[in-house]
Amino acid sequence: MNTTAIVIFFAIVVLISILLIVISQMRERARIERARRITALEDSYNRTSRMLNEIPGQYLNQELKLILVARIEEICRELAPLKPDLPVERWKSDMATLKQQIVDGSDQRTPQKVDSGEKSAYIKELLQSLFKMIEALHKRGRIDQTRARKNLKYVLFLIHKSHADMHVFQARDLIRQNEIRKAIHAYHLASTEMGKSRDNPLAIKAVKSFRLRIKELEAMLVEGAPGTTEAGEKQHKLDKEWDSFLHEEEWKKKADYDD
Repeated sequence: MNTTAIVIFFAIVVLISILLIVISQMRERARIERARRITALEDSYNRTSRMLNEIPGQYLNQELKLILVARIEEICRELAPLKPDLPVERWKSDMATLKQQIVDGSDQRTPQKVDSGEKSAYIKELLQSLFKMIEALHKRGRIDQTRARKNLKYVLFLIHKSHADMHVFQARDLIRQNEIRKAIHAYHLASTEMGKSRDNPLAIKAVKSFRLRIKELEAMLVEGAPGTTEAGEKQHKLDKEWDSFLHEEEWKKKADYDD
């Protein structure tokens, strides 16, 4: 074998080695990207599933539930070709069943009483995630502008309500401690939060209720007396109305407003 043949032989060996290294690196990058994509989609599924299952039933109207179901179905379609070690087919089947129940009106989720600041804060966090998700779906063309705007406005109203919840709970505790002035301030803050959705009839109803309660508490201060039985009964009525604020179906329908 002459020198030229030897050089060519080694050149071919080097080229083959480089090609094998490149192919190996490409496969590794593809494996890493696949794993990253699966993890991102799994995280999206878990986040969307939490919104669907952990936002109280009275907050989610039919359209919001369908948006969440559609998002999970989209995630399943993106996961399928990646062949992950996840129960994608079961997720798809569950969503198909749930979608039919939502359309039929048989998906009756039990309303949850939001009775603590921690719970209110967690719900607010879930609602903020839902708001961002709808914005992202609109930017990607999954939801048209009219539908996105209507649902974003309603979710924003729910976020304001979650803020108001915390102030209401504070006011209740302050009244029990006979800290009437501080309770009045807390109700003012709750009223301000609901006033941010002044074009929603439910928000207006809440603001009027808070203002009435503030007047009652201010009257108690003028009289210089602690809470009377009558005042306690009025407070109990207000607490009951607020705790069931979005439970009634007709109220939820009123909240499904358009511009």
